[in-house]
Amino acid sequence: MYCIVCSTMPGAQSLLPVTVYAAAGDEESGTTTPVHRDQLSLYTAPEPKSRYVEPEAGQLEDTVATLRNFLEPYKDWCQGTYGQIKPKVQSVVRFGNDTYNFLKNPPQDFYPRAGVIAFTGALGLFLGRSSRVKRLIYPAGLVTVSTSLYYPEQAVGIAKSTGDSAYERAVQTYAAVEKMLRPDNKPDNGKDPTKP
Repeated sequence: MYCIVCSTMPGAQSLLPVTVYAAAGDEESGTTTPVHRDQLSLYTAPEPKSRYVEPEAGQLEDTVATLRNFLEPYKDWCQGTYGQIKPKVQSVVRFGNDTYNFLKNPPQDFYPRAGVIAFTGALGLFLGRSSRVKRLIYPAGLVTVSTSLYYPEQAVGIAKSTGDSAYERAVQTYAAVEKMLRPDNKPDNGKDPTKP
C-alpha cells in the first residue's frame, strides 16, 4: 500500500494532515511509499467530450421574438417623445411650485388687486355679450387697464417693448408693400437712378 498525505485545504496542509492508503500491484513486499495526489485518478478530471447545443426555439419564443421586432419602432418613438416632453413637463412642474410658493406668501395687497383685475375681466365679459368681437376686446381691454393701474412700471415696460416691435413690423410691412407696388427701375446707360 501507498501512503499519501494531503489536506482538505492547501494552505492548511501542515495543520490537518490526512493519511490515505492506496492499493498497489506489489502487496507482497509490505512497503508503503507515498504517492503524489496528482497521480490518483480521483484528482484528475477527464477531458470534456460534451459540447453545448442550442435548443430549438419553440412556438412561444418565436411569437415573442416576432412581437418584439414588431414593437421596436413604437418603443423608439415613445422614448423619443418622452425625451421631448420630459423637459416641458419639468418646467410646468417648476412653474407650479414657484406659483404655489408665491401664493403661499404673497406680497401685501396682492389678493385685493387680483380680485379687482378679475372683476374687470368679468365685467368686460358681461358688457361684451352682444357680439364675438366685443367679447374679445372688452375683457382684454378692461383687464389691461386695471392691471396697468396697479402695476404701472411693468405696464410701461411692456408698452415700450410692444411699441418697438409694432413699429418694426410696420416698417417691414411698408417696405414690402412699396416693393410690390413700385415697378423696378433698371439703370439706363449704366447710371444708377439713386445717385444724381
